[in-house]
Amino acid sequence: MRPSEEHLDVAREVAGSFTTTHWSVVARAGEGDSSAASLALERLCQSYWYPLYVFVRRQGHSYDDAQDLTQEFFARFLERKYVELADQSRGKFRTFLLRSMEHFLINEWTKGRAAKRGGAQKVISWNEREAETRYQAESSDQLSPDKIFEKRWAANLLERVLARLRSEFSSPEKRKLFDALKQSLGGENTTESYQEIAIQLGMTEGAVKVAVHRLRHRYRELLRAEVAETVATQAEVDEELRYLISVIRS
Repeated sequence: MRPSEEHLDVAREVAGSFTTTHWSVVARAGEGDSSAASLALERLCQSYWYPLYVFVRRQGHSYDDAQDLTQEFFARFLERKYVELADQSRGKFRTFLLRSMEHFLINEWTKGRAAKRGGAQKVISWNEREAETRYQAESSDQLSPDKIFEKRWAANLLERVLARLRSEFSSPEKRKLFDALKQSLGGENTTESYQEIAIQLGMTEGAVKVAVHRLRHRYRELLRAEVAETVATQAEVDEELRYLISVIRS
């Protein structure tokens, strides 16, 4: 099925209007009923449902309640119930999203949630069982709900950066190169591994080292760009990068 012209127009508007920061998405959503604004806000929610789901579970809510709570939060978020709480002068978008969830849990979830179990409006699509499996795999970490949210946020951000980098290697030849070199992004390759990759790809060891250098450089560029989307000013990018690294290593 060919996409409608209206859908293409929306996609073009999203691409043209929301390439700056997450704050711009929320701000635009509060200005009116633009289809592009709604689509961009939905995509933003899709990106961050899992860190918030983990946060809700770590608050002590059961699997069933956490599913309903997270879906209900996003339903209200997409209805722009929390747009008025957004203030980019406060800095980090992750902080805004977490505080919005805390506000929701404290003030807006009714006592009748047990009766509604399983009945929350499903506005964000995810595999519920897979989400719980992921959560159980990391539930042994003795971290506070805030800290586990930040770790999932950081991991989510790095996954998006890697996906963006991978998308730039679209041809089969380039994809093979990327798959061979992606482990080097952590800076852990040895001379022996470069030699092995060179033999595998039919390249010289020097060419592999150049390719690794370029890949790491591009990865850093995309990482900075991704982090820049989550803060209010360019001046905060380096600070947030340092914090991101500390969260990942903790």
